[in-house]
Amino acid sequence: MPRPYNFAPGPATIPDEVLIRAQEEMLDWRGTGISIMELSHRSEIFMQFLFDLEQKIRRLMNIPQNYKVLFLSGGAQGQFSAVPMNLTRDNLNTDYFVTGVWSDRAVGYAEKYCKANIVTRATKSNIPEKSTWQLNSNAAYAYYCPNETINGIMFPTIPDVANVPLIADMTSSILSSVIDVNKFALIFASAQKNLGQAGVTLVIIRDDLLDQAQDITPSLWNYQLQAKQSSCVNTIPVYAVYIMDLMVDWLIKRGGVAVIEKINQRKAEKLYTCIDQSNFYTNPVDKLYRSTINVPFDLPKKELLDLFLLEAKKAGLEYLNGHALVGGARASLYNAMPESGVDALVDFMQTFAHKYHG
Repeated sequence: MPRPYNFAPGPATIPDEVLIRAQEEMLDWRGTGISIMELSHRSEIFMQFLFDLEQKIRRLMNIPQNYKVLFLSGGAQGQFSAVPMNLTRDNLNTDYFVTGVWSDRAVGYAEKYCKANIVTRATKSNIPEKSTWQLNSNAAYAYYCPNETINGIMFPTIPDVANVPLIADMTSSILSSVIDVNKFALIFASAQKNLGQAGVTLVIIRDDLLDQAQDITPSLWNYQLQAKQSSCVNTIPVYAVYIMDLMVDWLIKRGGVAVIEKINQRKAEKLYTCIDQSNFYTNPVDKLYRSTINVPFDLPKKELLDLFLLEAKKAGLEYLNGHALVGGARASLYNAMPESGVDALVDFMQTFAHKYHG
């Protein structure tokens, strides 16, 4: 029996071939005779594995040598605190773009450690024009979330913050499209969207920022210390890193980021076309700012929404409910969601609308 299509926002769908490979290697990883979960994180074979994973990620993203790649615990919300603690030793002034729930929450964490200036706040439908932004040219950094998973708003371009170091929470967008890493001072991404399972967070940081930590920064979240010890200040989340490696291999096998970006664009175009042409489903976001990753939509009445979710589940389309804060429905189209899944969703939505319209 085939598995249902999993449109959950995270933890998100993982390719069958990745899960099968993990299953096959569960009891014997690389001929060691034991599971990777039992392996010492300081053993030679594991440290080589970690180095090789870093090199694969560097090649996929074209990461320059003056950036460190770290594998840390604590998730994205851990980084909401780690970023200000690590980057504001000599300057407590920071800029934050608030475009959704996650960037707003990041501000709340940051205010415990620095002065967070709000550059702009998104509406339900768009991000205000640059002419209205309140940027601080002397800020230690400017922080933004390229894609907000809950309200489905995405920056159409990288925001121009002049010479201020730019920080990006790419938890939901990492490796979904080609980016120029040189335009960022720091990128972080929790794994459970495009990089596998929850438990590890990828951090990419420019070398010149490694000595800016406040004295209160815990050792486990101190970027400089983690960089010196190859992300192994304590026991690294071994299995989560292993699943990340399998996901990276899966992406490489599919042709890399440029190839997956085109597939992701097609998936989003199919779903938005279905919504826009239906006169039944609605999406509140202006087209320029629509997320290609998390697509929220609503139906005319709550009763229809409840029925939609129930019938979708029966049709093998799982976890289409919207976030509790905004309601409605939402389809998350991460890298591992196959185009066939979107085709199945569109077919179901068209059939449902035809059946219940009016």
